[in-house]
Amino acid sequence: MTAAEYNKMVDMYADNLYRFVVKNIRNTDVAQDIVQETFEKMWKKVDEISNDTAKAYLFQTGYRTMIDVLRKDRRITDLTEMNENHFVSENSFSDLHEVLQKAVATLPEIQRSVLMLRDYEGYSYEEIGEITGLNESQVKVYIFRARKTLKKYIGNLEAVV
Repeated sequence: MTAAEYNKMVDMYADNLYRFVVKNIRNTDVAQDIVQETFEKMWKKVDEISNDTAKAYLFQTGYRTMIDVLRKDRRITDLTEMNENHFVSENSFSDLHEVLQKAVATLPEIQRSVLMLRDYEGYSYEEIGEITGLNESQVKVYIFRARKTLKKYIGNLEAVV
């Protein structure tokens, strides 16, 4: 692609790319930066891109750049919103082991068994499958469901206490 063809692509697709990005992130300044960065990336690869694939390259690169910016902003926002209160627990249980035992007791037998074998005994999924007669994917599903139930139980416990 020549410089003239590149400039033609900028004229043809800059507005479309901008509208696409701004509709997704709803921030005009950030959208302009993303479009600018996308065209910069295209310019760096101008020799590798043909006119036929230029539009697809622009939108694909623009989308990926937008996702990268959103992820970066989310990480930065999450870190700045944290404060020390997130690291201190207001609820303190005298016997956490007892709370966990009660939570585990609420699980169905098969979930309790595979969870204990995995988390307490340290067996691999394959070994648990051999022990219980389940295949590996069933073991993973039961462990996932057990952990989800425990998380829900402990979350509800914090709301009550």
